[in-house]
Parts: sequence; structure tokens; C-alpha cells
Amino acid sequence: MKYLVVGPSWVGDMVMAQSLFKTLKQQHPDCCIEVLAPAWSRPLLDRMPEVHTSINMPVGHGKLDLGMRRKVARELARYEYDEAILLPNSLKSALIPWLAGIPVRTGWRGEMRFGLLNDIRLLDKKRYPLMVERFVALGLPAQAKLPEQLPRPALQIAEDSLAAALETYHLETDRPVLALCPGAEFGPAKRWPEEYYAEVARVRAEAGWQVWLFGSEKDKPVAEDIRDSLPEELQHLCVNLAGMTKLAEAVDLLSVADAVVSNDSGLMHIAAALERPLVVVYGSTSPEFTPPLNENKAIVSTGIECSPCFKRECPLGHLRCLKELMPEQVIEALDKLAPATVKMAGTEE
Repeated sequence: MKYLVVGPSWVGDMVMAQSLFKTLKQQHPDCCIEVLAPAWSRPLLDRMPEVHTSINMPVGHGKLDLGMRRKVARELARYEYDEAILLPNSLKSALIPWLAGIPVRTGWRGEMRFGLLNDIRLLDKKRYPLMVERFVALGLPAQAKLPEQLPRPALQIAEDSLAAALETYHLETDRPVLALCPGAEFGPAKRWPEEYYAEVARVRAEAGWQVWLFGSEKDKPVAEDIRDSLPEELQHLCVNLAGMTKLAEAVDLLSVADAVVSNDSGLMHIAAALERPLVVVYGSTSPEFTPPLNENKAIVSTGIECSPCFKRECPLGHLRCLKELMPEQVIEALDKLAPATVKMAGTEE
């Protein structure tokens, strides 16, 4: 079997797609899986041994550009795929597999894709409440039962790439590392206040930990505010990597974190796929849809009456779901997963 998987456009979704790739390999150990996805996703796909090749999708998210889609389809037609599996639900995502003449084209019905898909599934959200379940189901025959234990994402790290990232940013692992991921591309209704993150950073820095701050260029000012909020004598223990690292470097560096605190974000899913002890703060979204898929985790939320609303910005304007979630709750959860008395290099516990 040779599969073309049309990948999603978000970091966290791409991480969860590895559960589908593992499912395909369990059914057909010798199958070849190639993934059509945005160029940014290659560092993730390169760390998934199930994926043979990642193919750059040159058309941006939400754009039609029918001419470019035809060109990509002509190129892909040469590879004689047996089946295409579409993870996005958009009509546009179904065009390339159809134009390429791939004989079996599988996906959820989505945006009225009759004709473009010929193995079209009708999504029962109660049967598949989790996004990862919806991905895995597309790799099984229609109406087949999901396995009792879904295969979990597990990103692999090469020692040489990790060593290069540590050297590039002059980082040491002689102290335990707390990774903080205070950003969320989805919107402010996912972002726990930076002053709360600063309190978590202060507590661990006072216990002798170092703090690494991760995020995109957009998150750089917030991360800098977190660092500046620390007492001056602790600031040398805090490194702002937001906007500095490439995605590949962020993945490698997160792999050595002794604990991670994150919003519901792509970096959260990466940390889970690296099996890091992980505390996740949920505001406008819900772990009932996109939970971290690792074992060593804690989920904290307020559970107020208007949450989850799944909105980018608080429709009521108060952000209580985040503001009422106090740092002490996260610190308590963190202490249970990764006690602050982790042994440091060259010291006694």
C-alpha cells in the first residue's frame, strides 16, 4: 500500500496525525506513507519514523490557487498512490487527490465533497469526540471499532541535532529545566496571564531550576515580560527563546525539559509527544477535544459555566476562565508531576 496523507495546517494537529500514521503501519507494516503538508511541518514529520516522505504543499491555508493545485496534482500522479487520506475537512483540500486520480480518496464529508471523495465518511461526533480519534478512524475501514488503546504520538530526537541546538543558544543542562510555553496562535482566550507564568517561573528559579521560554515571534514580548518580572538575582536563570528558535530546534530543546507548563497549543502537543511531565492550562478550549496524549500530565482549568466556549477572544470580555486559574493551582500540579527537589549535576539531592 502507498498512502498520500493530506496533512493539517496546525502544529498540534500535525503532531496528533502521527497516531494515524502508526495505525496505518500497524495494519500494513510495509506500507509507504507520504504526507502533503505545509513546509513548516517538515521538522515534525522528519521526527516521525512512520513517514517516508514529506511533500511541500505550496498553496497557503485557505487559498484556492487552482493552477498551482493542478500542477501539484500532475506531479503526484506519477507516484501511483493507492489511497489518499484527507485530514482537513475543506473542499479545497480534496482537489489535489482528485485531480491526481488517486483511486481511493478517504475523508469526512466536510464541505460537501461528494465526487471529490469516493470513500466519504459521515462524522459521528459522539462516537469520536477527540480529534485524534477522528484522525485514526480514517485509517480504518468504515464503521470499524477504534482500538482500545490509541497509538500515541512519539517524536524521535537525534542526539546530533539536540547537541547543535544546545550549542547554538549556549544552553546547559546542569540544572533541571522548566519549559514555559505562554503563547497560543489560536487567540488570547487560550493564553494564561503572563504574570501567572512569571510566578511559576519565580518559584522554580528559587528552587534552583532554570527556565526556558518558548514561543513564536509574536510571543517574544510576553516571554520578555515574564523574564523581566523575576527578581533581578534570578533573571540569569531564565532564557527567552521565543522568536529565536526554529521549530526543529524548539522540538529538540523541549526534549530535555524536566517539566513543561503550557497553554493548549502546538508546543503543548509537542511536549506531550516527547513524553515530558506536562501541566496544561485550559481556558476557552477543552481537554475533551484536544488533550495532551502522554501519560505524565496534569490538566488544570476553572470549569466556570461559560467554559469552554472555543472562541479566540472572550465573548463576555472578562477572561474569567484564565484569570481565576491562580498560579498556586499550577504550581501544585507541577510539584506532583516533577518535584522541585530534582537532583542537579554535581550536587546532592
